[in-house]
Amino acid sequence: MKIVIPIYPGVTQLDFTGPHQFFSRLPDAEVIVASEGGASIEASGMVFSGLHDLSAVNDCDLLCVPGGNGCLLAIASEVFMAQLIRLSKSARYITSVCTGSLILAAAGLLENKRATSHWAWRERLACFGAIPDAGRVVKDGNIITGAGVTAGIDFALVVIAEIYGEEMAQRIQLGLEYSPAPPFAAGEPDTAPADVAEHMRAQMVASSAERCSDPRLPLALRQKLLI
Repeated sequence: MKIVIPIYPGVTQLDFTGPHQFFSRLPDAEVIVASEGGASIEASGMVFSGLHDLSAVNDCDLLCVPGGNGCLLAIASEVFMAQLIRLSKSARYITSVCTGSLILAAAGLLENKRATSHWAWRERLACFGAIPDAGRVVKDGNIITGAGVTAGIDFALVVIAEIYGEEMAQRIQLGLEYSPAPPFAAGEPDTAPADVAEHMRAQMVASSAERCSDPRLPLALRQKLLI
């Protein structure tokens, strides 16, 4: 099982390090983290080096695209997007975490497919022909998408169960002692206290509007995203 995780400047590190931790426990999996030209990538103050050159990865069984603040600039990169489309043609499974689904959708890989993303960006999937779904992990055929950031761990377990069976997923879950018990029920807008949800919604709206109007993005992309 060859799993390819393409990363880019501005990626959210937990979007890919969470699933990577679980995928790396599979008995016969090769997990490849790649970037354009094999360049080192800074993510959340951490630097990831020694990466594979994305263009030198010939194929994959599973393509897993993480999200992050740099996802729109990744979409604007013709080279990066061309490599994703190329690898998707050999992939048995096309997957993402967080706003990685926005990248897949922009590549034309989620047309009329149900998909999820971070709650603040989920509805923008429709801009590229995907069908937004509020699930934490959403499966539609060979497309499997995870919601925001920490959902990447749940996503990884769903993927493992899909390919290797539930027992394998449960073994890895137990080995890594994944037994979440968050101290607050504030992980989603509907469960967070009203003032917390209102504050974060306002912050996310302002942040996403700024990112969608970034002058480095092509005008057509900016117009498509400003919904």
